[in-house]
Amino acid sequence: MTRCDWKNEKMEEQLRELLRETVDKGLYQIILSNPRERNKIFKIKIRPVMVKDRILFQETAYEGTKVFHSNREAHAMVERVEALITHDFKQCEVEHTKCRAVILVSKKGKVTINRKRTEHTGAESESDRKVQLAHNRAKRYILDEKIPVPFLVELGVQTKEGKIVHARYDKFRQINRFLEFIEDILPTLSRERTVHIVDFGCGKSYLTFAMYYYLHDMQGYDVEITGLDLKEDVIVHCNSLSRKFGYDKLHFIKGDIAEYEGQDTVDMVVSLHACDTATDYALSKAVGWGAQVILSVPCCQHEVNQQIHSEELSSVLQYGIIKERISALVTDAVRANLLESAGYETSIMEFVDMEHTPKNLLIRAVKRSGDNKKKRQEARKRVDDVTEFLHIDPALKRLI
Repeated sequence: MTRCDWKNEKMEEQLRELLRETVDKGLYQIILSNPRERNKIFKIKIRPVMVKDRILFQETAYEGTKVFHSNREAHAMVERVEALITHDFKQCEVEHTKCRAVILVSKKGKVTINRKRTEHTGAESESDRKVQLAHNRAKRYILDEKIPVPFLVELGVQTKEGKIVHARYDKFRQINRFLEFIEDILPTLSRERTVHIVDFGCGKSYLTFAMYYYLHDMQGYDVEITGLDLKEDVIVHCNSLSRKFGYDKLHFIKGDIAEYEGQDTVDMVVSLHACDTATDYALSKAVGWGAQVILSVPCCQHEVNQQIHSEELSSVLQYGIIKERISALVTDAVRANLLESAGYETSIMEFVDMEHTPKNLLIRAVKRSGDNKKKRQEARKRVDDVTEFLHIDPALKRLI
């Protein structure tokens, strides 16, 4: 393990001073990410909370699908964060009422600190900036509700002053929820080179623009994103917006997912609402590229619904709406297991999307660092067993 080399005592003191000044009631949050060792805690969030009239600092640690909480006094949390930066994490972001800071640690242990004062408008009141300390405090979104973002203004989600348009608040929530998924996989993306991302079936591209803005403008990644869709007018409009915002590495092209051959290597594949087997082609492309990350929200799973048959489940499948829902769930479960068999750690989570259904499922797959043959074989057997039992032959099983 590489330890931070504090040869520059001034830099060490700057870090300690930054933490002492920000670990107080004015703190919004501290996020530690990009761990030095995989398969351990991949992210830690720290925020102030009020416990029996005392301000403590709550640490939330994420390890796989598990979440751990602990509370500390201010001085103990300063020491804790300093130790985590020194030994465990390569990146730390600090959000405070008075400043924002990013701490980066190179592979050789060199530390850089970028600090910027938070600008407040004269019209902003103290109550607007007050940190909510209760455990059940209001949700803080990745995109600040008070800061206008050009693409959100253009797409009618925000006003020019940054206020969320009431009728578009569900879209704002959806965008932020999607960015939370992106935030979780940041440690898997390289900072040493351009990260190539393909968004299949990008549509109006709210989430594509959000992804570029978050990764490039907010997180400082060198990203190149290609959005693919079948609608010519949508592609023309999105490219004009990309040029307008100066997003030089965000491009949109017309094309069919099954026939797309525009990339040799891709780091992340996104597929949101690609209809029926188009999702399977997107997943197959991602596996073929060896993409490090796959994020997919399937849509309109018709194929299995037309195939599924089981004498044992005939009393259940005789009802059309039940058959439709079971078919959709089986389709996504088989897809997840097929990705497991291809060497990915896969999970299925809820993704709020009010434009399509009240709740959708998101398949998240992250490529394993090493080949686990046993896991792959077990996942493939699960697929073979369920497809035989239900007499189905899903597209992704044929494609992979």
